[in-house]
Amino acid sequence: MSTTEGHGGFCPGAEITGVEDPPTFPDAADPLFQYSGSEHPSGSRGLLLLADGTRFEGSLFGSEEIAEGELVFTTGMCGYQESLTDPSFAGQVLTFTYPLLGNYGIHPGVSESSSVHPRGVVCRQHITSPDHRNSIGSVHEFLVAHNIPGIEGIDTRALTRRVREHGTVLCVFGPAERVKEMEDILEEMTPPDTEDLVAKVTCDMPVLLNPGALDASGKPLPRLAAIDCGVKYNILRELCSRFEVIWCPATMTLEEIIRDWSPDALFASNGPGDPAHHGAATDARNTLAAAVRHGMPVMGICLGHQLMGLAAGLRTYKLRYGHRGSNQPVMDLETGRVHITSQNHGFAVEDPVHGMLAPHPSGVCSDPTENILGAEFRVRHVNSNDGTVEGLDVLDKPAFTIQFHPEACPGPNDASPLFDRFQDIVSEYLEGIGGKIMSKDGGA
Repeated sequence: MSTTEGHGGFCPGAEITGVEDPPTFPDAADPLFQYSGSEHPSGSRGLLLLADGTRFEGSLFGSEEIAEGELVFTTGMCGYQESLTDPSFAGQVLTFTYPLLGNYGIHPGVSESSSVHPRGVVCRQHITSPDHRNSIGSVHEFLVAHNIPGIEGIDTRALTRRVREHGTVLCVFGPAERVKEMEDILEEMTPPDTEDLVAKVTCDMPVLLNPGALDASGKPLPRLAAIDCGVKYNILRELCSRFEVIWCPATMTLEEIIRDWSPDALFASNGPGDPAHHGAATDARNTLAAAVRHGMPVMGICLGHQLMGLAAGLRTYKLRYGHRGSNQPVMDLETGRVHITSQNHGFAVEDPVHGMLAPHPSGVCSDPTENILGAEFRVRHVNSNDGTVEGLDVLDKPAFTIQFHPEACPGPNDASPLFDRFQDIVSEYLEGIGGKIMSKDGGA
């Protein structure tokens, strides 16, 4: 992670009481400040090939090269910039079901990371001349800046129906004249879930985002270690408003984190790929489980939830087509309330009673494992559409996880109080050990 100069950038420690000179990081939109004028796609003919033999014709935009990956779709009517920059889409070709893409352009400082993570973009119609006072470029220019291909003119309704009925599928698209090359690529493709995608999107080294952060009464905020499995920027913003946050790589052990940073609590983020992958995801799972056994307050979101499920002895499995959009209903089994949530995931945690719900035809799932949490758990949240597990509470431990995204930006705010719930858990934990805030000297 390097700092950025000039316009844009991401600085979650800014405007937080007690923080002086917080670090700034690149925003994916920053390269558009270098564009002097509007750039339009050539409109070259393109082909989209699916692994089941289905073909679609369209026109290319963005970087007019070959793209390959797992075809998925998202149902949001807005928030395309946030989706394009969400690390959870790493390894995938992203289809937008809303027929218009790019109406309001690309805005500075609202991306969810420093990069565009889907390997390709599919849409019905791309808007070449966006209309918004804050726009600094089009989606086409955004994709060109990050060397990501796009294809428009696709019947996205038919494409989405195919994925909903038969499951996510491998695909490739690119210039029509390179069809033979694309066919060869498709023949040799392997699912991106077999790659260590978390290792590709996690940060390189730990960094303190808001040093010296104080609460409204002038007291130091509790220190939180945020394990980056592909974290979204808005999660870090939410955390920095409640804690002094260390942004940590997924491969750091709990022993290393405690030795260098002395945190009061731990957080596990969203991220891409198979949660059972024997790579950085497993490293993060072990750190998460060790923190629970240690008695630390722990919260997990999305992939962090799946890692907790694995640590609890539950299997994870690939969903038929996943949950991707901002209108997923989730029921809190304790209160009976239903929240409309933003989600982006292709794997789920099995239900301890009903097993794997809405599984992918491939049958991809993890091997049975032991409960390494040192505690039992209960299912707290479920998806109201398909009954899949959406949240776990760890019994007799200050720990819980959720599959959905309470930091949704844009998106519904129904679940945002869950950050406050975690803040209260941490406060109660610290009061329970004598109100002591652990030493902040190490690693600062």
